[in-house]
Amino acid sequence: MNRNAPTPTRYEKIISGASATEMILNVGPQHPSTHGVLRLEVITDGEIIKEVIPHVGYLHRCFEKHAENLTYQQTIPFTDRLDYLASMNNSHAWVMGVERMLGIDKDIPGRVEYIRVLVSELNRIASHLIALGTYGIDIGAFTPFLWCFRDREHIMNMLEWASGSRMLYNYIWVGGLFYDLPVGFEERCAEFVTYFKPKMQELDELLTRNQIFISRTANVGVLPMNVAIDYGCSGPMLRGSGLKWDLRRIDGYSVYPEIDFDIPVGKGEMGTTGDCWDRFKVRVDEIKESVKIIEQCIEQLQKNHKRTPDFDPRAKLPRKINPQAQDYYARAENPKGELGFYFITDGKTDIPKRVRCRAPSFHNLSVISEISRGILMADLIAIIGSIDIVLGELDR
Repeated sequence: MNRNAPTPTRYEKIISGASATEMILNVGPQHPSTHGVLRLEVITDGEIIKEVIPHVGYLHRCFEKHAENLTYQQTIPFTDRLDYLASMNNSHAWVMGVERMLGIDKDIPGRVEYIRVLVSELNRIASHLIALGTYGIDIGAFTPFLWCFRDREHIMNMLEWASGSRMLYNYIWVGGLFYDLPVGFEERCAEFVTYFKPKMQELDELLTRNQIFISRTANVGVLPMNVAIDYGCSGPMLRGSGLKWDLRRIDGYSVYPEIDFDIPVGKGEMGTTGDCWDRFKVRVDEIKESVKIIEQCIEQLQKNHKRTPDFDPRAKLPRKINPQAQDYYARAENPKGELGFYFITDGKTDIPKRVRCRAPSFHNLSVISEISRGILMADLIAIIGSIDIVLGELDR
């Protein structure tokens, strides 16, 4: 016996203990339904799954090391590339953390804050549309995929108009914004809301209440609330299990305390609370709530925080960002859950000593082994799609 041999992990014991009747299959990292370069090692007995072992790291891009070698402002383009489907939300979380460390978070103009929330909620809708559309493809519904991408295109056009980019925006800066909204943006945004509401209702009727879709998602991948909490799940994954936990309400950051919106949760309408259908329905309802938030932001920007000739969205940008020595954790409610940044600063330079990124996709994926045992192989794809992962954030 080699005493220096490493102790086998739990997964290694599972694999080595597989019986002669069981197969070990690799799903990914190129499988189209894994939503990225994710590899799942699956132990099956016929069509029944015995264990799912996720393997990550195929898209590691050294975000934390970048953040420890660049200034706070220079890191914002790299936060955009975490969950690249929700770049505005990523930079919003990063910027809020830095502003709180500097003690300037209360000095940000109201117009800037409402613009931040407006573009973040537009990006939240765009992210959820990707989740819903690709989930329809996973299940076998092609038309909702086309509808979701059609409507997402309108949002991308508006965000490109505001920032100059279609996906990686670098728009929300420490102390302000890259630029004020273009003239006429609020009016065009209001036109989009008017157009989008009936389209969302059509999508809801076509897919959410579709009997085939319900059969594929109800009572599949049930995630009990206590298991979701134990694994650190957040966002629609946690709310789909019935817990009304949303950092926009819990922490009340930015101008969210001044905005009226509800927090959708899973109720087990079609099956069991916490199943794939509940997680899908939570995202559908969150889109509707984001529309309400956008309408209120437009109203505030047009009435109480109007554009003025002397308004400068960069007026509060600090000349040098050098927080005092401290450890600080900042978090925000991203489309996929709680995105957090843990900063360690020494107070000597404008470059953080250490940055740790808490990615919601990583925690949400970690529960897949718990909710996939005993299911059919075809249902595994439905479960992966209901988690809604982005590998750029999961691997960081």
